[in-house]
Amino acid sequence: MRRPSAFRRGAAVLTLGIAVALSGAPAAHAIPEPATAYVEGVEEISPQHWRVQVYSPAMDTVVPLDVLRPADTSESRPVVYALGGAGVGVIPGTGWMESSDIEEFFADKNVNVVVPATGNFSYFTDWAADDPTLGRNRWQTFLLEELPPVVDELLDANGIQSIIGMSMSAGSALDLAIHGGDLYSGVASFSGCVRTSDPLGQQYVKLVVELRGKGDVLNMWGPTSDPRWAEHDVYLNAERLRGKALYLTSRNGLPGPYDVPGQERVAGESFATQIVAGGAIEAATLQCTQQLAERLDSLDIPFTAELGAPGTHSWGYWEDDLRNAWPILAESMDIDE
Repeated sequence: MRRPSAFRRGAAVLTLGIAVALSGAPAAHAIPEPATAYVEGVEEISPQHWRVQVYSPAMDTVVPLDVLRPADTSESRPVVYALGGAGVGVIPGTGWMESSDIEEFFADKNVNVVVPATGNFSYFTDWAADDPTLGRNRWQTFLLEELPPVVDELLDANGIQSIIGMSMSAGSALDLAIHGGDLYSGVASFSGCVRTSDPLGQQYVKLVVELRGKGDVLNMWGPTSDPRWAEHDVYLNAERLRGKALYLTSRNGLPGPYDVPGQERVAGESFATQIVAGGAIEAATLQCTQQLAERLDSLDIPFTAELGAPGTHSWGYWEDDLRNAWPILAESMDIDE
């Protein structure tokens, strides 16, 4: 199985460390901290599904990734990054691999799919400070700078990529596309709130980070008067999405086709929770997404949106969104489907 040169450098550092330790020399002076990300391990769960461990210097930790390989690996293919929900990695039912049919959907597609298996309550952004509960989060640095070259070399990818986000990460995907320049050709945003500098958007962030994640938003972007809240507001920075393929979706929170008794649900989610909590959350994300759609219209930036249909904040709808968004993302990456 192919490994990037960064992976070999990591192994060399480890070997050098053992040799220095045996010689009695001071290892702290002999072994510099790794300057770049590298692959620490690859487990082949199936020919299509790999579990890849990548060391992030920015976060000083190993990040687990689920990787889905293309149907045909005879030539270089693009990469789709798929980000999970607020509790990904710690709360069952919030990640793509465990809660959706993403693996089956991409089984016949000629694209690599990279799914971070963690990132809980982080908004996949760079935090201002380490958090006592949520730790060190430098996700923007990891996803935009550290990870792409490692992934491209490991998977023999062709350098073309797009990104998908849902729920908490729906706005994050758009924010990463804004700060990533030309890195992503397309973005799909499912059921998210993209406002972070107005009172309603800031309250939504606080509910996710503090009420659910038990973290402190002061460690994220500082007080709400800090410029970083505006710097990551997709609505305010929408002009920087020009030229990318965009797909936006959110439903109205009223019961839809997947909100019926007896419908299969993810672990820990009851029918009542899906209807009440899922309905309220989805109604809020619709308001945010409609604001972004109006903003893009005013800027004459093309996009595709499916807004206001019945449905709650739940996986049956996001599976549909994935299918609807895929042709748009595939076209942006020059994939023939």
